[in-house]
Amino acid sequence: MEIVPDSKDWTWVLKRPCPECGLDTRRVKPAEAAGMLRANSTAWVGVLHRGSDVRTRPTPGVWSPLEYACHVRDVFRLYDERLLLMLAETDPLFPNWDQDETAVAQRYGEQDPATVATELQEAAETLASHFDGVRRQQWQRRGSRTDGARFTVASFARYFIHDPVHHLYDVTGRRHQDGGQDGM
Repeated sequence: MEIVPDSKDWTWVLKRPCPECGLDTRRVKPAEAAGMLRANSTAWVGVLHRGSDVRTRPTPGVWSPLEYACHVRDVFRLYDERLLLMLAETDPLFPNWDQDETAVAQRYGEQDPATVATELQEAAETLASHFDGVRRQQWQRRGSRTDGARFTVASFARYFIHDPVHHLYDVTGRRHQDGGQDGM
């Protein structure tokens, strides 16, 4: 089944709460991203171990929980690369990433859920450790996407965390509760 590519500019989540998943990134302190990321990755492991339906798409054109988990794992890896670029270079331009092309090329729906769970947690911990290591003055370092979206490390952390939170909502229906990390 073909997936319809998502072409939305999700940077709006930096300005208002997400009406679907409930996360208000304006209330997320950038230094909280690492803890939120760790909690989120633990929830994904539960999703991946829930049984045979992990490969089942809920409707045509919507990813299965396994496909979403593969995407989240790859988002963790990509954002780690981008965070390291922002910390090492002056105002880097991030390379393009086609998430839909990656899903097809890597056959997300055919991957082993247990392997994906391990890789997702490893990628989450690597990124969380790098967020933990951001020093006070580094939160204002900048980076840009090729579409013109510009981020500081602080806004990048807030923008990033919406993706795994939102996709966990996509597969569980559990909305984020603002005001702390327990909403994962």
